[in-house]
Amino acid sequence: MKSRITGTTLPVLEIGLEYGEKIVSEPGQFSWMSPNVQLRTSARTAGASGFWGVLGRALSGGGLFMNEYETSAGQGMVAFAAKVPGSIMEVQVSSGQTYLIHRHGFLCATQGVELGIGFQRSLGAGIFGGDGFILQQLSGQATAWVELGGEIVSYDLKPGETLNVHPGHIGMFEGTVNFEIFLIPGLKNLLFGGDGIFMARLTGPGKIWLQTLTMPNLAHALLPYIGKEAATSPAGLGAEIGGARGGIGGAVAGGVIGSVLGSLFSDDK
Repeated sequence: MKSRITGTTLPVLEIGLEYGEKIVSEPGQFSWMSPNVQLRTSARTAGASGFWGVLGRALSGGGLFMNEYETSAGQGMVAFAAKVPGSIMEVQVSSGQTYLIHRHGFLCATQGVELGIGFQRSLGAGIFGGDGFILQQLSGQATAWVELGGEIVSYDLKPGETLNVHPGHIGMFEGTVNFEIFLIPGLKNLLFGGDGIFMARLTGPGKIWLQTLTMPNLAHALLPYIGKEAATSPAGLGAEIGGARGGIGGAVAGGVIGSVLGSLFSDDK
């Protein structure tokens, strides 16, 4: 199996498959593939977590299904493009080793990967799209690829060394790192600080990878360019739906829904 990552702002991962080799991903990650690559979708987790692993991932928003790609004959290729401007990292996962990654960070992996929910905390309505804060746990024995937003900044934390991080900037960290969520101290900071009310504390030993781009920040940057006339369009309707689901992130998701509605009900159809 050979892989290469091309591009800078919106990179794409291309994986060359030999006969009998398989790649596992969550639904919605695939971009393109050669004709001899077969796609199979099944209700299972990546790994051997069984029914409870599937149920746990579904309840936390991870979904019930996983996709599997395999060549029917000869050599094949499957590609996964980044969803937001950022970076794609290759991670070698060994037996007994774990990584925790942000909820949308898992791109794909070879057979032997185990993917589950490593951390889940409700942080109130409207925060992180109203779905709380979730970290996925990556383990098993496989090669995995992780997508992080923007640039990647890494730190090697020594035992007892601590770094306080805005939760949205957490991309990935080793399982040896201690992780906890706490309220930002000070009433004025909570009410007028403008950086949210929660912070994450990461304590070594272990390596952490931070992402410079978060989805809420991206949505906030695009907000001034959304015209008022959108309120009467299908896209505006989708944004209202997304806003009702919680926060700026939900509004962006709603905008995507609105775009789909617009294409379905346009006069050209």
